[in-house]
Amino acid sequence: MPRNATSKGSSKTSKSSSRASSKGSSSDALHILAEDHKKVLDMFEEFEEIKNDPDEEAKQLLIETACAELTIHAQVEEEIFYPAAREVIDEMDLLDEAEVEHASARQLITELAAMEPDDDLYDAKFTVLGEYVKHHIQEEEKELFPKLKKAEIDLDELGEEIRQRKLELREELGVPTDDLDVEEDEDSSAKGKSHRNIH
Repeated sequence: MPRNATSKGSSKTSKSSSRASSKGSSSDALHILAEDHKKVLDMFEEFEEIKNDPDEEAKQLLIETACAELTIHAQVEEEIFYPAAREVIDEMDLLDEAEVEHASARQLITELAAMEPDDDLYDAKFTVLGEYVKHHIQEEEKELFPKLKKAEIDLDELGEEIRQRKLELREELGVPTDDLDVEEDEDSSAKGKSHRNIH
C-alpha cells in the first residue's frame, strides 16, 4: 500500500502541537502502540488457556498470528518510534535496551517459524517470548511513554506515520489488516478497500 504522501516527509517533532497531542487521543502514537501491546498480551493469555489442547492447528495459528503482530510492531518502533524518541528525550539507555529486547524477541520468532507445534521446546519458546514481551511492554509503558508525553513531540502526527507504516507492512507480509487500522484508513481517504480481521 503506498504510503500517505503527507506522512513520509512529515516532521516527527512539532513543538506547536506537542502539548495538545500529548493528552492521549486515539490516533496518537502511544495509544496505537499500547493497543498493539494489549492485543499481543491477550494472545499470550489465550495461549496459556489452549497450550495443552490437542488442537495443534489452532495453537500454531495463534502463535503465527502473535509472531506476525510482534514483527510488525517491532519494525514500526525501530523505523519510526525509537528514532523520534531519540530526538526528544535523553534516556538513550532505555531506548538501547528496548532495541536489544527486540533482537532477542526476533530471534525467538525466527526459531518458532522454523518449528512445528509438536517439536520439542515449541511451547516453551513461545512462553519465553511472552515473558520477554511482557517485560518489554512494562518498561515502555511505565518508563518511556510517560517521558514522551512530556516531550516536545507531535504524537498524533507520529501516530499517523506509524499507522500508515503498519498498513504497508501488513500488505508486504500478507497479514490481514486490523479492524482498527481499517477504520482509521477509511477515515484517511482510503475508503472502499475491504480487509478482514486477523482473528
